[in-house]
Amino acid sequence: MSKRILLVLVVLVFGHLGFAQELNCTVSVISPRIQSSDKRIFTTLQTAIMEFVNNTKWTQDKFKNEEKIECSIQIEIVERVGTDEFKGTIQVSSRRPVFGTSYNSPILNYKDDDFNFRYVEYQPMEYTDGQTNPNLVMVLAFYAYTVIGFDYDSFSPMGGAPFFAKAQAIVANSANAAEPGWKAFEGLRNRFWLMENINNPIYKPIRQFYYDLHRRGFDMMTKKSDESVRAVASSLEKLRKVHTDKPLSVFMKTLFDAKADEMVNLFTGAPADIKATAKQTLSDIDPINTSKYQKITGG
Repeated sequence: MSKRILLVLVVLVFGHLGFAQELNCTVSVISPRIQSSDKRIFTTLQTAIMEFVNNTKWTQDKFKNEEKIECSIQIEIVERVGTDEFKGTIQVSSRRPVFGTSYNSPILNYKDDDFNFRYVEYQPMEYTDGQTNPNLVMVLAFYAYTVIGFDYDSFSPMGGAPFFAKAQAIVANSANAAEPGWKAFEGLRNRFWLMENINNPIYKPIRQFYYDLHRRGFDMMTKKSDESVRAVASSLEKLRKVHTDKPLSVFMKTLFDAKADEMVNLFTGAPADIKATAKQTLSDIDPINTSKYQKITGG
């Protein structure tokens, strides 16, 4: 065999090893309310979820190891309904590196209280796109696509659209599920409404804000600090209409669940005119965190 042919074979067989799946997700399963001396199944579940989320290929894009999206999943089991049936909560968070710094900006921090599922120990987890899968798998796939969607939105305007469409399809495929969280009438803060908001054009300014904050703001901060802060402040002001039209939206709450503290840190060091405007805008559109925003101007 010639050296050229051998080289081609090596590239074909091993060339993909420089690339990886999209997510680098830590998983924690806790069960403080469960009175049982044998909680081995929860350790097994934790490992199974981590392997499923991190080893599944969610997109057609190639990711290097250092490009993986950093995220975490914390599940609390609140009730063991049966041998293989559980009720709990799931909290999903993700982070994004800021260009030229060691800082990781929080992108998502979302807690879902409607997490009922069945799990048989050591049963393989597999996701089949476009079909109805077990609820545990459907919820995990939903949040995998949601995390990826937000990450892509932060790098290009509306860049997460294909992945939010995937998450929306999971909602549609789960419309007849017995488990809660998938239907409009079950509450205002669930998977149905989260994805309805994200894919609704009314909320496009929030999607745009993710991009402006990260690409025009944080990624440019080391080069053009004042200009970057002003760009973020301008984008923030455009969220007023969204708040006026939809004051109780799950999407706006989701944004500031991740970003409230970061907004305080960002604008505290801004020029005086931007400080005052940003504090007022943030207090108006995210009133639950008004006390935090007072710190921007030293109040």
